[in-house]
Amino acid sequence: MSGEIVIPRSYLRCHDCGFTIIPLDNILGIDELPHKMTKMLMMEVAYYGQSQCSFSAASEMMKRALGIEISKETVRAITESIGSQIFKADEMKAQHTLDNIQEIEAPSRLLKTTLYIMMDGAAVNTRVEDENGSTWRENKTVMVFRDKDMIKRKDDGHIIVKKEYMPFIGTAEEFRKFVLDAAVRAGYGKVEYVVIIGDGAAWIRNMCSELFPDAIQILDLYHLKENIYGYAKYLFKDDPAKYTPWAEELIDKIEIKGQVKEALNMIPEVEGKLPAGVVNLRTYIENNIDKINYPDYKDRGFFVGSGAIESANKTVVQRRLKQSGMRWSVAGAQSMVTLRAKDESGLWDREKTIFCA
Repeated sequence: MSGEIVIPRSYLRCHDCGFTIIPLDNILGIDELPHKMTKMLMMEVAYYGQSQCSFSAASEMMKRALGIEISKETVRAITESIGSQIFKADEMKAQHTLDNIQEIEAPSRLLKTTLYIMMDGAAVNTRVEDENGSTWRENKTVMVFRDKDMIKRKDDGHIIVKKEYMPFIGTAEEFRKFVLDAAVRAGYGKVEYVVIIGDGAAWIRNMCSELFPDAIQILDLYHLKENIYGYAKYLFKDDPAKYTPWAEELIDKIEIKGQVKEALNMIPEVEGKLPAGVVNLRTYIENNIDKINYPDYKDRGFFVGSGAIESANKTVVQRRLKQSGMRWSVAGAQSMVTLRAKDESGLWDREKTIFCA
């Protein structure tokens, strides 16, 4: 039957009287559990539910790997239920951290390390329209890690071996408690430097100024370059012979030479409304003028790009929630990104221990 697991029920006969027959699931203590499963098995189902590309694929994989036939509907119900429970627990912890932010005390000696906080958004298609008729909701994700949790590669790249993601589908105001909670777990208040890297969005800028007033905020260099090129293409009518040298000179002045005022003088005023996807470059740079001192950041050994959070959006959100034709309930999407984040953060076994306790 759709949505159910077919399990033959076994019975045991009482050895004392020889007449009483007791269902085996009663003896095992799973007769009152949801879906007639132990918590350990439910966590196993949820693991496949969040790690495979669809609930159908998860059902098939469990049949192949574990020899258990569980319908895709049951996989979905269990996965979303466990994701919801874990999210609610996270929300309670985050609210407690926010309510007690004044109690965070700096130790006498700060750790000689840098805490990085990166944030970005990625849209998820839901079944619910907002006041503008759109079904898309933005999932905001924060990523936290320390420089000591990185390994440098031969090509000068880095591998982050320990990090934590915290996603939330909702407003920036509601998201702030999750950001703070993740930062505190990663060492906020105990480390020498806190570096925040964002794409220049006002909600990131305002939130971090409030929560982390002493942090160093950096505008993601990749987004800056992307916006410079977008503006240049519009300015020079997509003529690469004109827009490429102009864009490269502007980038060189900002990134290499630190000549921000000179760079601003290069940007002409444009009349009329800019097309979608093209930012008002002068305003964009002026709004982030205290976050683009790249020569200084590089001298101090700080990251200036948010490639790690861009990658997180792909692994946490896109790979599982943005397959062709997928639409979610808002609660279902939140449950799924919560589980995806636990897995990608290396926290699945910890959550399993808590859930099964």
